Amino acid sequence: MQSVTLIIDKRKELSTKYKKLLAGAGNIVIVTKDLISAMKTIQDKEPDLILISDSIDNDLSDYCKKIRAITYNTRPIIIGMSKSAELEDKLKVLQNGADDFISEPVNPEEFVMRIFAHLRREFESNLNFKKLLPNKNYSMRAIKRILHTNSDWACLLLSIENYESYKENYTELAADKLIQTYVAIINSALNETDYLGEISENEFLIITDSLKAEKIANFLTFAFDSVRSKFYSIPDNKRGYIILSGDEVAGRRANFVHTTIGVVTNKFIKYKDANLLLNALVQIHNMADLPTKSNYLMERPKISAQNAVAKDVFNKKILIMEPDDSMTLLLNTILNIQGYEPQTFSDIKTAEKFTPAVVILDAGSADELAGIEICKKLKAFENYRNTKFIMTSIIHDKELILNSGADLYIPKPYDIATLVKWVETFIREVNL
Repeated sequence: MQSVTLIIDKRKELSTKYKKLLAGAGNIVIVTKDLISAMKTIQDKEPDLILISDSIDNDLSDYCKKIRAITYNTRPIIIGMSKSAELEDKLKVLQNGADDFISEPVNPEEFVMRIFAHLRREFESNLNFKKLLPNKNYSMRAIKRILHTNSDWACLLLSIENYESYKENYTELAADKLIQTYVAIINSALNETDYLGEISENEFLIITDSLKAEKIANFLTFAFDSVRSKFYSIPDNKRGYIILSGDEVAGRRANFVHTTIGVVTNKFIKYKDANLLLNALVQIHNMADLPTKSNYLMERPKISAQNAVAKDVFNKKILIMEPDDSMTLLLNTILNIQGYEPQTFSDIKTAEKFTPAVVILDAGSADELAGIEICKKLKAFENYRNTKFIMTSIIHDKELILNSGADLYIPKPYDIATLVKWVETFIREVNL
């Protein structure tokens, strides 16, 4: 991302000279003559560096103090410029919020080097050195800056799904390697005018030209799916999923990592606020998420019609298929008390018409694993596409159960509290 330098100077000739010296491919320079016009630039652009000349009407040190007060949350570099070379004047400016003091007349080469040294330090202070990417604060600054440009732009929110499960099973070192590989893939699709920064440990922001956005998203989903198998062991690749370990997640099936990308442009909506833009980006991103493969979704023009908007209904339905009548009654009672909507079915034809958030299913006896076949058939139904399957079994073969498509294996006998906890987790995941 280009840095932004604000020059506050009433002198037309010298301010133009300074602008020419500092403006370049990596730095945008804006000149204002007073605090009022400077305020709008500070609000809209959040400059990295503010250069204040003593040509202004107010006392330079007082002016530095006011600028520091109104930029306390963004903390730009403030440099005072004065024709005075008196030590007392320099100290007064520095004591009142300035980071540096430059005496005029300036040596052009030294002036440029000192300004760019400050800009480099500002950028590095906002850098995640593990990923070599600007951090979330800098990414939010980048979002704010594009809102006040006349050019067409696009924002892409990228994430690595199932990242926490991968890190838990394969260690933090392997997870870092995964992130670094993805960042390298992303950088290969961008040029020097594009911005890439982080939003969180496994989320990233791209700002680019609106014409390139879909091509970038399409390439990244393809490239990520092409390399992800290299980050898994041969047994996991053969199985097609990983089995989580640990006290709280033991026996849970976890899908492989994939990338999800949401894209928002200024073609259809002219965003005025950075938070509104970020919220729209998160919504589009969440809509794009698929269970097992990478996907992207772009914001499209909205088509409105009367009564055409349907509200999402929170799905609390639970299907119980348990041969033990007493256990069935117990589960029904407890889940009802918890505020869920449990229903019991014994045949697959009746269950086919149901759309539950969670299925609690017994695998069957050692001789006849009927539950495994039922699980496979139910997962083939379109209305069960987002349903989570919990399979209980007296057979302690974790891989056999999870290969049927179950999301979680719980060996019998089990603790009811543990089952209810997993139901709550899956209900929340289904309704995200």
